[in-house]
Amino acid sequence: MSIAPPISSVEPPVAVWSQTDAANAKISLIGMINVYSLGGVWTQIRDAQDAWLKQGTSQTLVLDATRISSLDGAGIAFLIGLQEAQQNARGKFEIIGLDSRYQPLLNEFDPISNLFPAPELKPKRSFIVSTGMAAQNLIDDARGLITFTGHLSADLVWSIRNIKQVRWGDFVNAAVEAGINALPIVGLVAFLIGVILSFQAAIGMKQFGAESFVGPLAALGIVREMGPLITAILLAGRSSAAFAAEIGTMTVNSEVDALVSGGLSPIRFLVVPRVLAGILVMPILTLYADIISIIASMFTMLAYGIPFINFYNGMLAAVDVEDIASGLIKATLFGVVVSAVGCLRGMQTGTGAAAVGISATRAVVSSIVMIVLVDGVFAFISYKTGF
Repeated sequence: MSIAPPISSVEPPVAVWSQTDAANAKISLIGMINVYSLGGVWTQIRDAQDAWLKQGTSQTLVLDATRISSLDGAGIAFLIGLQEAQQNARGKFEIIGLDSRYQPLLNEFDPISNLFPAPELKPKRSFIVSTGMAAQNLIDDARGLITFTGHLSADLVWSIRNIKQVRWGDFVNAAVEAGINALPIVGLVAFLIGVILSFQAAIGMKQFGAESFVGPLAALGIVREMGPLITAILLAGRSSAAFAAEIGTMTVNSEVDALVSGGLSPIRFLVVPRVLAGILVMPILTLYADIISIIASMFTMLAYGIPFINFYNGMLAAVDVEDIASGLIKATLFGVVVSAVGCLRGMQTGTGAAAVGISATRAVVSSIVMIVLVDGVFAFISYKTGF
């Protein structure tokens, strides 16, 4: 009984590297050159080529393809990779014995430089060009804002004349999202503002023994300035970004274009309900924030021995109905600005995966800037008129 010798399962490599001298090397390809057979030798051959190319210049690599039985796309990519490495090192590359049936496929990638284009270095803009482009962008943004303001004003007048045609369902949804759902965060921030404002004022007033004036001072500052301003900033970071993201997604999905194609005004359909919701909820949230802040200030002043009744009487003496009305009017303007800017940035959304996020960020930044501008104008008017 004879025992057959074991059959070796190790197949010979399909690519063999051989180096004649420092200036000449050869790669022999044998058998089926495909994605499976090259898996074990591709990296080895390329590493050997790179190490050899580092030894000098004007080196010649010959690829012997006379014993190739079949060649697929992976094999062509292997040849192109070898040739590209030679060209980068300013060496020579030569293929011998390649079957004519593979030559058209290889010629499709000639010249090989088209596959590996050199990166183009963009020239740096000069300071004058950058300043001019920034100014142009600012002018375009201002023009778009003015145009949008005109359209929105006209459509708000239209909504007053055609109340039944306003999308009240969207109005209710926006009011709930921007108003009721914002009560917890507005209440928390307003409480902290009341505590911090009272503590900071009491530290300075204590030096003069005037702690009893902290309550009227804090209440007046909250009602006229801090309440509307803090509420508007919270609404800008919360609701304005939400409006921009929602309308921006519709813009990316071409839903806004579909409205235009259907003969519907995007401003009447999308913007007007949200702006009306902002006009409604902003004064309510501001009044809520004022109450929470004043209550927090009352409790804070207990630590300085100021009872509730003294705080209350001082507040009544300092805060008038005119002050409350001034803060609520300012809050209404803030509501228009926050909701309108969020819708504007949403309609200006570009294309791409990051466009909606960019629009939401621009909405928040633009809303805060506009809030500060409106607050400054209102402060000037209040200074001149005493309102």
